[in-house]
Amino acid sequence: MDSKPLTLAAIGCGSRVRTYLKLAAERPDRYQVVAVADPVETRMRQVIENAPQNQRAGIQCFASADDLLDQGKLADLVIIGTQDSYHYAPCRRALELGYDVLLEKPIAKTLKEALELRDLALKHDCKVVVCHVLRYTPFYRKVREIVQSGRLGEVVSFAANEGVGAWHFAHSFVRGHWGIMAASTPMMVAKCCHDMDIIPWILDRSAESLSSFGGVSFFNEEHRVEGRSTKCVEWTTEPGEDPYDARKYAKDEQSRRWLKMVCDLPDEATEEEIYAWLKESPWGRDVFSCDNDQPDHQVMAMKFSGGLTGTFTVTAFDEGRHIEIYGTKGRLRGGHFYEKHGPGELMVTDHFGEMEVIKIDTPGEGYEGHGGGDFGLIDSLYDQIRNPDETAGGSSIVDSVHSHVIAFASEHARRTEKVVRLNDFEAAVLSGELRY
Repeated sequence: MDSKPLTLAAIGCGSRVRTYLKLAAERPDRYQVVAVADPVETRMRQVIENAPQNQRAGIQCFASADDLLDQGKLADLVIIGTQDSYHYAPCRRALELGYDVLLEKPIAKTLKEALELRDLALKHDCKVVVCHVLRYTPFYRKVREIVQSGRLGEVVSFAANEGVGAWHFAHSFVRGHWGIMAASTPMMVAKCCHDMDIIPWILDRSAESLSSFGGVSFFNEEHRVEGRSTKCVEWTTEPGEDPYDARKYAKDEQSRRWLKMVCDLPDEATEEEIYAWLKESPWGRDVFSCDNDQPDHQVMAMKFSGGLTGTFTVTAFDEGRHIEIYGTKGRLRGGHFYEKHGPGELMVTDHFGEMEVIKIDTPGEGYEGHGGGDFGLIDSLYDQIRNPDETAGGSSIVDSVHSHVIAFASEHARRTEKVVRLNDFEAAVLSGELRY
């Protein structure tokens, strides 16, 4: 059993990577950061400040991924947390150098690139752990445990939902980095590849075919107020009269929390400084005057191996995830809605018996903080890399790519309004017949 600390390099020091490295810093017996790369120096400085005192002086800083990778292999594992469109290139170079990789989702901007990275990782015998953090949450681990125990009998169907949240959707998928599909990835990939990962994992089945429908119904020009400026900071009405008013970034603490993820202004920035930033920023736009094309609602119907069927819905107009699983002996219901409104966050009911409410001990900030998944991922990562035969719950690059096949196929199904068979879809993408 290998017990040496795992040395880490990081490419991209945005909020996700800083979270992972802060958690890693709490385990100096297991992790040591040796190199970071980011064009924004203050982000690298935050990583260094969060590192244990005795590690800080040894952390090398680079202005770009290429600068770091040009040095050869500096660490055991590289964390890649750049924007979605820049996952493929640094990951490919890292695998060719022999790095194991912790890769933020999605794997790549296109499915073809994701399939290429899968095959390259297998060729070089490198591990790629994708940050599907929901696998590591106490909630979903308990759901899987119940399903796999046979308590529900044979699972025959399920219904899963993800409510993105109206402000989150407007921030990220209308105004933000993921608002335009061609510049990022389809909504089902960018946001829901988590769900496309945990559903097959919970069921221990692979998906075979699917159909999908959805579109932009609300965040579009049809709902724009005629004559109003496209910049919220130029409105003369009082902030708050429109729930999507960008001035809430300065006025409302919850909204300001989202601003910190995309803006390098200090925490103590004044309202005037935030307004000045919003005036020149995409996040200052009226949500009904953007160039977004991501569906604000989408539904998918799926068939899995063995004939199991289910639905998945993603919508801007709900909060949190919830899931229902139906078996021949019983049914399971749980998630954000049930946790908030009762009778409990996870319930199992035998068909001819009583309902049991199961309590989940969730560290961190509950569902809004990935339900303890960030901690669980970093807690598990060491064993996934150092002692892979002694741990469970992680995912292979093959499993992770299957989630992306499902997600990209759902976009193809939405566009064509046809049933898509996943094996045929993957083959068509690999051959170049379909461009995804």
